[in-house]
Amino acid sequence: MRYIAESFTEEEAEVLRPYFTNLDQPVFALVNLPEVVKGALFARYSRTHKSLRRLFLDEFVGDLDTSGDSTIDATVGLKRAEDLYQRVFFEYGDDSVAQLGGVHLACEQASNLLTKVLEWGRLMAYLEQSTRYIPYDHRLGGRYRYYRDPDILSSALGTRYVGDLDRLFDIYAEALAVMEEWARATYPKNPSDSDFVYRQSVKAKALDALRGILPAASLSNVGIYGTGQGYEALLLRMRASSLPEARQYADMMLTELRKVIPSFLARVDRPDRGGAWSAYLSETRAAMEEVAGKLFAADDPEPRPAVTLVDFDPDAEDKLLAAMLYPYTELPEDQVLAKVRTLSGAERAAVVRAYVGERANRRHKPGRALERVGYRFDVLSDYGAFRDLQRHRMLTIEWQPLSPIHGYTVPVAVEHAGLADRYHDAMERSASLYDALAVRFPVQAPYAVSLAYRVRYAIQLNAREAMHMLELRTTPQGHPDYRAVCQEMHRLIATQAGHPLVAEMMRFVDYGTYELERLDAERRAEARRTGA
Repeated sequence: MRYIAESFTEEEAEVLRPYFTNLDQPVFALVNLPEVVKGALFARYSRTHKSLRRLFLDEFVGDLDTSGDSTIDATVGLKRAEDLYQRVFFEYGDDSVAQLGGVHLACEQASNLLTKVLEWGRLMAYLEQSTRYIPYDHRLGGRYRYYRDPDILSSALGTRYVGDLDRLFDIYAEALAVMEEWARATYPKNPSDSDFVYRQSVKAKALDALRGILPAASLSNVGIYGTGQGYEALLLRMRASSLPEARQYADMMLTELRKVIPSFLARVDRPDRGGAWSAYLSETRAAMEEVAGKLFAADDPEPRPAVTLVDFDPDAEDKLLAAMLYPYTELPEDQVLAKVRTLSGAERAAVVRAYVGERANRRHKPGRALERVGYRFDVLSDYGAFRDLQRHRMLTIEWQPLSPIHGYTVPVAVEHAGLADRYHDAMERSASLYDALAVRFPVQAPYAVSLAYRVRYAIQLNAREAMHMLELRTTPQGHPDYRAVCQEMHRLIATQAGHPLVAEMMRFVDYGTYELERLDAERRAEARRTGA
């Protein structure tokens, strides 16, 4: 794919060169900037349609003291650092040294399929451009923002691919104004709210309702911070991917990362090291696809609830209480567990209350005893909700290929706004294009699938991570689709697993329903801005 190069004036380019490893590619690293500036840039990045370099020029450079930077080059000091790490990394073979160097990497114009590959690693930090804040009717280089796979475009399906995806974006763009008008009529402005707060809340409502029309080919920007070791693992996976976009993007990432941390990535493309690792990943994936294909070729999906609790420990609460008490005794764990089993209900509740304490907000979290028990869920939700839950990386989440096989969701707001017919038309167009692509391009066919289509995935997590995810993802400002998934997970922990003590600890799980979901969050944000 030919990426759209950004345009800068000579004066702007002069300002940018000391801080970005290139000015014309969609992948670049940030250098010669304070860490706090990098963090602020990436935080702002997730809520603007601007590229990172344009954002830097428009909103940050005016606050920086650049008077001493006129001769700075991105490679200053690189040779000395390289010599040091070469000595430690290769002479002593200590992989952990690759954890000591980190890079902020901007990954732009990545499809939604690729963003899931980029965000797989647990020990890296990511911020992705949000469909809740950024309307996708904005064009890039005069074209709608979706990935144009070179193999598809050069085939007989190329014209149809562009035509059908353009039409999906047309439907999305046409529906935005209608949806915003409906939201304003349905939820009148409170006189105490500012115009800005109300506008932002209405806009979020419209974008939430319509994001399901967007195809998985839709482009996004992802800010990544990671260590050399994290990037090495990511690049090895990407180079083994069956998705051509991922393999091509890995090459661009490796080029840019080597401008900043070359020694950490020396093994990635060595045939006997990184090449062998990537080949291993590719070969095992192919072998599993073949085995699974043979075993389940004649099987169709049986009906299941949207959220199914498939595994839990009936003795979890006993083990949880034992883990809570263990650090405060001098006894073997099995002796502590035996004692727990003799406790009355009141005594058990007293242990939990003491351990959890007075949680003033959801950020007050109890300790590692909650990691003693775990749950595994099978979830079938729209791909948009999956994208949000997939970001919780400390748990284990694995997903099946995206396709139209499980049907799609239709937001209530879409029906109330009179947009159902257009929405269904978009879904039919998406499924038809997928079917056409799947014969010749099975790996790339998911690009055509709209985010409203359901995908199946498994989530395995301990009670501590469940507390974090379920409380965070049920807050009033959360998207209704993933709120429903997390509310059901919490309910199943309490009822099916029979773990009321675990469920009660998660006191900030919110079962309420809200109309303008972002309204309270926007009010709080404005209060912080104004100091009110």
